[in-house]
Amino acid sequence: DPYAWRRAADLRIMAVSSPEGGPMGAIDSTLSLAEAWQALLHAAHPATVTAAVADLSLSPAGWRAERPVSPAAGELLDCLFPLATRPGRLAIAQLGQSLDGRIATESGHSHFINGPESLVHLHRLRALMDAVVVGAGTASEDDPRLTVRHVAGPHPVRVILDPRGRVTPDRLLLRDPEAPTLHLHGEGACPEGAAGHHVTRLALPLAEGGFAPAAVLDALAARGLERVLIEGGGITVSRFLEAGVLHRLHLLMAPLLIGSGRPGLAMTPIATLDEARRPASRTFRCGDDTLFDLDLDTP
Repeated sequence: DPYAWRRAADLRIMAVSSPEGGPMGAIDSTLSLAEAWQALLHAAHPATVTAAVADLSLSPAGWRAERPVSPAAGELLDCLFPLATRPGRLAIAQLGQSLDGRIATESGHSHFINGPESLVHLHRLRALMDAVVVGAGTASEDDPRLTVRHVAGPHPVRVILDPRGRVTPDRLLLRDPEAPTLHLHGEGACPEGAAGHHVTRLALPLAEGGFAPAAVLDALAARGLERVLIEGGGITVSRFLEAGVLHRLHLLMAPLLIGSGRPGLAMTPIATLDEARRPASRTFRCGDDTLFDLDLDTP
């Protein structure tokens, strides 16, 4: 067959250019984005995610692959292996904001400051965690689902911080049974309505009108929820940051200027820049947005 060599060459070219799956994709030995994500899930949830990638190892010191890694897979591993591999308890917060530090307009409109790639990143954070936490304002005004829909992975336990018991039972977190929900309310507060079968209510003592962030994390850890994402809103994230209980902070900066509205972080004023925190940081691209990964464990 005078054309056999050409057909074989075409097959090799197609195999190398095929990014995922299928018999031709199987010939390509490059580690894919899907495989990298599977390895991260396994590192974060070894008891529940059993399909590890045999030739890819992850540890707190870094990651190592036995075969070539695609650029997208390499960047994903660089970004998320500190979260997936950290032993013990982990508290990370995430905020999506404009270049001038706004997470919403003055009316509260925030959909969508960040692009679709940032939404995928947020869902990856949820999938790597045991629990995702929002304040009562976010639960009531944004009415989020807090599930993992844009990536493969397990849903975290959804946690509402509701010191005054003001979140009404018509909100999605309290009526959508897709994932378990922990409704934390203040001692003496009586949340409205009966809780669904997926909702557990737990009273916590109040400190200065709210919950002490450390006490929240302790209560979650006591229930086996050691890896926690503080998702919003800005006031809740600010309280956890100022309390010094966060290990990392992810800020997703969108290339727009709002000029007014709700700030992402609102903390106790400082007099001089010597008092400002300067954590070690890394940056990654998320479509048109820029992710700042801040390591709060560093001085």
